[in-house]
Amino acid sequence: MTIKQAMVLAAGLGTRMRPITDTIPKPLVKIAGRPMIDYALDALADAGVEKAVVNIHYLADQMLDHLSSYQRMEILISDEREQLMNSGGGLAKGLKLLGGGAVFVMNADLFWIGEREGMPTNLERLGDFFDPERMDMALLCVELEDTTGHNGKKDFSLAADGRLERYAGDMASPVVYAGAIVMNASLFDDAPSDAFNLNIYFDRAIERGRLYGMVLQGHWLTVGTPEAIGEAEETIRRIQETVST
Repeated sequence: MTIKQAMVLAAGLGTRMRPITDTIPKPLVKIAGRPMIDYALDALADAGVEKAVVNIHYLADQMLDHLSSYQRMEILISDEREQLMNSGGGLAKGLKLLGGGAVFVMNADLFWIGEREGMPTNLERLGDFFDPERMDMALLCVELEDTTGHNGKKDFSLAADGRLERYAGDMASPVVYAGAIVMNASLFDDAPSDAFNLNIYFDRAIERGRLYGMVLQGHWLTVGTPEAIGEAEETIRRIQETVST
């Protein structure tokens, strides 16, 4: 299915990226010449999204200036300058600005490269994979060997049918959550109005057997510290060279 609306979580403080984030919000830190949030926005636009909510908090004026110049979709702002709502609370607040139905949710500081040209994008694949009859959420996941900048933590175990469980011990098929979700906006109709962590909804879906995942194609990057920028840029250069040869 073509999903035309999205929420981008971009209100974090980026404390681990200091001193860079003393003067610039983390989503605007440039990796290989592009602000991190633009990787997420472009991925959404490539998948057919026409409207996205972005939440803002830290150094909000810089975020507003940047987002106002983005041309590939309509951008709505969920303003958290008065109260930071955490991942779940921020999502619940932002969804109120969108209509019902299926929605992409993305983190502004996690992205991937190396998708196959001429093939469906990872988000298009995730949208087609999502089955609201069986699933509360479908998460884009990545195998550990296809990550750069990750701390090595394994988030979930991925069953053959796509069902996810929290990873523990030496479970089979470990994967990392890649920061992209498809869900129906109505899932958050009963969400608290205060700050809370999105993991509450992940665990609730697992209990019901309704959290599913799909492995991305390409290479996933997370840039959590200033030192990680160089590693990420070297990975991007290497993969781009491989794709072009």
